[in-house]
Amino acid sequence: MLKRSIPAFFIILFSMQLYAQAPPKLIVRGDDMGYSHSGNLALIKSYQEGIQTSIEVIVPSPWFPEAVKMLAENPGSDVGIHLALTSEWDNVKWRPLTQVPSLTDQDGYFLPMSFPNPNYPGLSIHEADWKISDIEQELRAQIEMAKKYIPQLSHVSSHMGFTRIDPEINELVKKLAKEYEIDIDPGEYEVRSASYEGLNWPATTKAGFKEKEKAFIAMLRKLEKGKAYLFVDHPGLDNEELKAISHIGYETVAMDRQGVTDVFTSKKVKAVIKELGIELIGYKDLKK
Repeated sequence: MLKRSIPAFFIILFSMQLYAQAPPKLIVRGDDMGYSHSGNLALIKSYQEGIQTSIEVIVPSPWFPEAVKMLAENPGSDVGIHLALTSEWDNVKWRPLTQVPSLTDQDGYFLPMSFPNPNYPGLSIHEADWKISDIEQELRAQIEMAKKYIPQLSHVSSHMGFTRIDPEINELVKKLAKEYEIDIDPGEYEVRSASYEGLNWPATTKAGFKEKEKAFIAMLRKLEKGKAYLFVDHPGLDNEELKAISHIGYETVAMDRQGVTDVFTSKKVKAVIKELGIELIGYKDLKK
């Protein structure tokens, strides 16, 4: 007796229906761990008490040693190395781990900007006579230090978007990520930017945290079933330390980043995520 087989067309159709019914997936990434004590506290709070699922660490930053200790106390956290070639703040600076004169200012600090900025004329990597050998040397040093102290490291990201400066830099970062086995690229998993889902995200919280919360919830309601998204921002605390950290054109750092922390830990936001069945995931979960 011949067995009747299900046509491949119907198998594909059934799979597509299941996919369409699957809940949206969302990576909530907090950037810049290490730039300040307040930033470190807010990032850990957003992970432990909120919806944040990934933490990005700047290795040459001044509060990196504290970040290492905090992450060791949270071994289940999904961590990315936030590769940095710039040091943007006026009152706190960091230098490269290696000797890379094509990437530094006259005092040996990283340049403040990735791209030309009228407030910092001539002080961007894009305007500098950068050498790819210097960039590779420094990025290797940062990755190796991160892997030495952060065993849960899973991926890389770039601080202030320096990989967009030149295709050669972008290809170098991809090569290093693969070589050091931290090459989880959201783009390869068709992860979309949640920020483009109609998000009207206030730059500061002058109008109140509620405005940020309302915008974030509106964005959550636009996420489509069966698709994965990435949302990126920078948790912080509105205290004296962060009030002293700024650069020209971004003077409301403390106020703005406290708003991000409040949204990431908001009971209302968490309730909406539960209501919509949104699955919060980290970079590591993309490989499952």
